[in-house]
Amino acid sequence: MRKGIIWKLSLLFLLIVSGVAAFTIVQTSEEPPKRAMAQQNGKPVTIYLAGDSTVSNYPKSLYPRAGWGEVLPSILDSKVTIRNYAKRGRSTKSFIYEGRLKLILNQIQKGDYLFIQFGHNDEKFSFKRLYTDPNTTYKTYLKKYIEGARSKGAIPILVTPVQRYRFSSDGQAMETHGRYPAAMKALAREENVPVIDLAAKSKKLYQQLGPAKTKNLFLWLKAGEYPNYPDGVMDSTHFQVYGARQMAQLLVEGITEQNLPLKIHVLPKYR
Repeated sequence: MRKGIIWKLSLLFLLIVSGVAAFTIVQTSEEPPKRAMAQQNGKPVTIYLAGDSTVSNYPKSLYPRAGWGEVLPSILDSKVTIRNYAKRGRSTKSFIYEGRLKLILNQIQKGDYLFIQFGHNDEKFSFKRLYTDPNTTYKTYLKKYIEGARSKGAIPILVTPVQRYRFSSDGQAMETHGRYPAAMKALAREENVPVIDLAAKSKKLYQQLGPAKTKNLFLWLKAGEYPNYPDGVMDSTHFQVYGARQMAQLLVEGITEQNLPLKIHVLPKYR
């Protein structure tokens, strides 16, 4: 009788141990998927771009001309959608008067981003439909983008205009946008908006490369080099694909420096 009780107790003990082991195995097998989920990048996000020709997309008929907004998708992961509304020849003022900002605001949603880069055409004093004063109307129009984005729960990001190709006689990269970058940065402080200083970053890059190598960023092409430009071209404002990619990488560098949540979507090799 005693032996029978001992045997039953032993069997019960074995069953309990086996159950604990089985439970442990099941729990362990569920942990890796949970960790994998936690390590995934954030939710899908949409970035809207408002800007000029240095940001915009281009048709194949103008290849290799490109804007940094055109190549930005290749630097971010697949969870980011880029909606590039930048257009050649536009300023903060004309972009609004043409209804392009309204078009963005009709679509942008809470948690989306609006990147805003203007300056190249705001400088054109002789063109009243474009020109804005850097200390007054330039900032006034930029505020409309900021307020519009915020009214939709979206996140505005200011981007100072990339520098044109210009060097001094002694090989120093030069400022090409006058007071506009400083005015944008002042507004960013006033409105508590993140600003990526692409003007400073591009100037620094040009200085590192020097006059000769910086030309490789721009649409400086020899005759016959590309079918779309049989006579060649010397364009000190617009980029070819290589240059646009360099500008996009500088923008992404700014995203990381500003510690924006978007930084988790930057592909590892560009971090």
